[in-house]
Amino acid sequence: MRRLVQAIPTIILIMIGSFLLIKLAPGDTVDALVGDMGGADPAFVARLRAEYGLDQSVFVQLWRYMLKLVQLDFGWSYVYEQPVIEVLMSRLANTLLLMVSSLVVAFTFGVALGAIAARRAYSWTDNMISTLGLVFYAMPSFFLSLLLILIFSVKLGWLPVGGIRTIGAFKTGWADVADVARHLVMPTAALSLIYLAFYMRLMRTSVLEVMDLDFVRTARAKGAGGARLMFHHVMRNALLPVVTLLGLQFSTVLGGSVVVETIFSLPGIGQLAYTSVVKRDLNTLMGIIALSSIIVVIVNVLTDLIYAWLDPRIELK
Repeated sequence: MRRLVQAIPTIILIMIGSFLLIKLAPGDTVDALVGDMGGADPAFVARLRAEYGLDQSVFVQLWRYMLKLVQLDFGWSYVYEQPVIEVLMSRLANTLLLMVSSLVVAFTFGVALGAIAARRAYSWTDNMISTLGLVFYAMPSFFLSLLLILIFSVKLGWLPVGGIRTIGAFKTGWADVADVARHLVMPTAALSLIYLAFYMRLMRTSVLEVMDLDFVRTARAKGAGGARLMFHHVMRNALLPVVTLLGLQFSTVLGGSVVVETIFSLPGIGQLAYTSVVKRDLNTLMGIIALSSIIVVIVNVLTDLIYAWLDPRIELK
């Protein structure tokens, strides 16, 4: 609870800094609206700015926005013509589904491959896994996304190009779950393979370090078998830095989803952020930043709890 309370000033500073940075960018909501209309006379533009409160100074706008934010009022989206909170909630589930699936795939396979590489250190298996991780790490997510679309959608026709559901299918139950899963295969792969390389390399290094510690040699001398030694003694301690990286990378995955969601036309927070920047929808963009900050803070607290569970010697202070 103390950690959550300490996070409040952090979120407030993030919101203030983001608001001021956005205001430094050229153009605003009225400019975007007038551009979509093909132009307007100066009097009409002035009326719009007065109606939206954009005729006030930046600090007055910031003060008004922060007062609304304290009341959990994210404002009105002038692009989508509905409250920002409703726009965010309609997109949040898709982004969380993409992020969780990507992190689960990256963490599970990264930990497994890293442990296998460490068990067979400096062998051809280790070299092959390390080379594969280096290839994934060096490949940009946008290039990997386009490559997956070219192979599995255009050439083979196995997977849909984009979207979250088949348009006009109106599936329900498990059929709908399977349809969503098919649409998430390529976005999940494009977003997870880069982070899989991080976990794999870190897990390999961590396992090699733990296997050289005294308590592991003692357990081996007492007759602990290979599987028991690996899972009960080595893995539990080797996972500590990997879990730390998992919590830190949650915000990075959230940022990476902007590119992936835009390429695959996924109706999520990432695609919404891109649209909000293009359309100069300040309220929606600030709502995305606030929601993302809250999610990252909660995930970091949960990471600390998991960290303490893995190693009871650690106290949350």
